[in-house]
Amino acid sequence: MELYFELCKKPVFTAEDVGKYYDNVESARSALKRMMKKNYIMRIRKNLYTCVSGETGAPIANRFQIACGITDTAYVSHHTAIEYYGLADQVFYDVYVSSETRFHDFEFGGYVFKYIASRSDMGIEPVKYSGGIKITDMERTLVDTVKDMDKISGMEETIAFIQSISKLDADKLFKYMMKFENQFLFQKMGYLLENFCTARGLNEEFYRKLLEQIGKSKRYLSNEVYNGVYDSKWKLIVPNTTEFLKNGE
Repeated sequence: MELYFELCKKPVFTAEDVGKYYDNVESARSALKRMMKKNYIMRIRKNLYTCVSGETGAPIANRFQIACGITDTAYVSHHTAIEYYGLADQVFYDVYVSSETRFHDFEFGGYVFKYIASRSDMGIEPVKYSGGIKITDMERTLVDTVKDMDKISGMEETIAFIQSISKLDADKLFKYMMKFENQFLFQKMGYLLENFCTARGLNEEFYRKLLEQIGKSKRYLSNEVYNGVYDSKWKLIVPNTTEFLKNGE
């Protein structure tokens, strides 16, 4: 039981962590097997474990802690970051995990943990006293969400997120966008923020800088737009109705 209480100090752990308490690998493996058989610990995936609560019988680690324990470079991003910040109006059962190291998607505890290739190390913050959670900050979360809008959250959820943001750092947001060197991202971000964002921190200079990066290509805002109208400022075909917005607003 002493080992159990030591392992409880980490929401997720590996066989190597258990090995620190033994002289050889075989002893550590035997200890893992014994503890799983007694339901003291639970296997999340290959070489990733969590302790089981003696009170509830549930895993101690939550989905955010599990996500950040999958690889050394893993962090919470996209819609899962929005959920962590409390700005999502519905729970997704897909947990989006960005990582420099690839892993296969897997299911645990009713959630599917999905790999996203990490394209930048900017805007990733460790959360104090969280049990190892690393997450994209608000500006980076916004960039990722808009950039991958058609792949993950969709237009409606993206707009709902934008409407829920109260403050943004314009310089930080622009710096993150420049990292991706994507003209379409500047078009989408400019249109969406100008039309749906009420957050403090954005000004005319910010929008001018976005316009300088949009290029000449004309695109659809989203593959969800079928019968749209052309926005000449951002060179986008956008919805001609607001019916897709939350609550019809």
